[in-house]
Amino acid sequence: MQLAQPAAIVACVLLAALAVFQAALIAGAPLGRFAWGGQHNVLPTKLRIGSATSIILYVLFAYVALAKAGMAAPLVNQGFTDVFSWVLTAYFAVGIVLNGISRSKPERLVMTPTAAVLTALYLALSLN
Repeated sequence: MQLAQPAAIVACVLLAALAVFQAALIAGAPLGRFAWGGQHNVLPTKLRIGSATSIILYVLFAYVALAKAGMAAPLVNQGFTDVFSWVLTAYFAVGIVLNGISRSKPERLVMTPTAAVLTALYLALSLN
């Protein structure tokens, strides 16, 4: 439990930062080179919808982190929360690969380490 709470807090802070980034993309900030393959400086409508969906998912991911650390009630039950935590660990691990092979150098340089940190944090939470 000693490692779980700091890991959950760091994960939530990182996910909140990503949510702010996605909100900026939705608002038309010229930061598209850091996301969605880096093909667009300003995102088209379909990718803005994807960014909005990402924000909703980040809230769910943060809740899972807090639940695994005992800082929030489990999702459906503790078993479901435990499984979902492992699913998120795998999800972020896949993110390392996908961001690492992005054609966008800015996305590779920023999002690959971000996914790696989130993978490590969710692994620590899953092992808790």
